[in-house]
Amino acid sequence: MPGLLVQQGDARGNRRVGAGVTITMIRTAKPADLDAIVRLHTEARATYYRGHLAEEEYAGAEEVGRSRDGWARAIGRDDATVLCAEPDGTLAGIAAYALRDGMMHLTQLHVSPAHWRKGVGSALHTECVAAWQRDGVAQARLEVFVHNTRAQAFYAAHGWTPDPLHPRAGTHVVLCLAVPDAGLPPR
Repeated sequence: MPGLLVQQGDARGNRRVGAGVTITMIRTAKPADLDAIVRLHTEARATYYRGHLAEEEYAGAEEVGRSRDGWARAIGRDDATVLCAEPDGTLAGIAAYALRDGMMHLTQLHVSPAHWRKGVGSALHTECVAAWQRDGVAQARLEVFVHNTRAQAFYAAHGWTPDPLHPRAGTHVVLCLAVPDAGLPPR
């Protein structure tokens, strides 16, 4: 697969990133994106929770409402970032990160199953790492559902390794990334 192509950002810092011929606009989420974000989040979670949790725990009305409230808070927070990936102007992926307890946390990274293996997740990941580099972040952390081996393989391919001190948090595997120096290309 050809390397990622990055074009100059616009005045608000939005950048176009693409793998091969697919160009993906990565931009900061706005409140108007909330419904689409919640739909994508619910759809993506169903792919890895189905068969492991009762459907109401990941797609029931109460859980979708809780998810909506969480995304609304994240979009409105000054100390968190929510990114949208839009190949061809359609929301295909989302990522969110925030500093918690002195450590950068990648709290969400979801791609619509219709856009898997098209570079959307990698484009989002690249943008997150680039932001962390600009902010001087040395290490990031995330948690991924233990049965979500597809996501675990994605993260491993992007340099994430098991947290040696806290490898598990309940039903989730904990991974860490040593953020490359800004002078080095992100993985």
